[in-house]
Amino acid sequence: MASASVLSRLNQRAKQAESMITDLKQQIAILRQNAAITISNPEEERLRVENQKLRSDVEELKSQLILTEIRNGVKQIPLPTNRTVAKAEPPKKEPTNQPEIKQAPAAANNKDQKPEKSNKKEKKVKQSAADGEPKAKKGKNEPKTEEKMDVSRLDFRVGKIIDVKKHPDADTLYVEEVDMGEGRNRTVVSGLVNHVPLEQMQNKVAVFMCNLKPAKMRGILSEAMIMCASTPEKVEILNIPPGAAIGDKVTCKAYPGAPDVQLQPKKKVWETLAPDLKVNKEKVATFRGDPLVIEGKGALTAPSLKDVQIK
Repeated sequence: MASASVLSRLNQRAKQAESMITDLKQQIAILRQNAAITISNPEEERLRVENQKLRSDVEELKSQLILTEIRNGVKQIPLPTNRTVAKAEPPKKEPTNQPEIKQAPAAANNKDQKPEKSNKKEKKVKQSAADGEPKAKKGKNEPKTEEKMDVSRLDFRVGKIIDVKKHPDADTLYVEEVDMGEGRNRTVVSGLVNHVPLEQMQNKVAVFMCNLKPAKMRGILSEAMIMCASTPEKVEILNIPPGAAIGDKVTCKAYPGAPDVQLQPKKKVWETLAPDLKVNKEKVATFRGDPLVIEGKGALTAPSLKDVQIK
């Protein structure tokens, strides 16, 4: 009897031990799951921040691409909202009881008439040869003149930003209202959101190129371009000399001349001249090494950048 009682207790304790082991396994699984969540939360946050930064970089690259295309004369066409295209079916021919009319005789008549046309041409050639008046090709004897290609063709003027806001459809673009001293304000779209704070853009006096062909940037027409010292990492708006006023023109003494009323994209004037616009080691804006100046007031300069392009 005693042995049966002992076996009963041992079985009971074994069951209790199995139950405890099962509970412990469940607790361990819960702890592991919580630990995984604790580890994954910071990782998710880090990935979310990186994703947001990548989106911002993509938007900036898109804006730079749009600006480059506009400067190269590529027309910006908005994407259509409705992509469905209705295909027109050709009208079906209705059966008629009338017999088909053969066109063979007409073709024969046309063949018979062709020699008459050739005879007329021969008569004209013979007559012109008899008169001794050979036709001269147009433009063959006209002298070709080389088109001037220097900074005097670019219309640089001083303007003041009187209002600025972010583009409603592009995170990296500003939309500015600029007073050029013309009696009306020009709208200018600039990709400076990631380089110049909004408060520094307000009431900023700067130099703008005013004879680019106006072009739409994300649906808003841009009528000029603000001039900046530029690198891939940093962009600075060029400073004007003390005493410069709205409407003052920027010139280069080594290249006198009147600017084009409007640059023609097909002629690639801006694309040809842009590589020669640079800020030198003294932070002075130049064209082919000669300074860009406002007559009687001084030269344009960059705030801090040296040996960089002007864009």
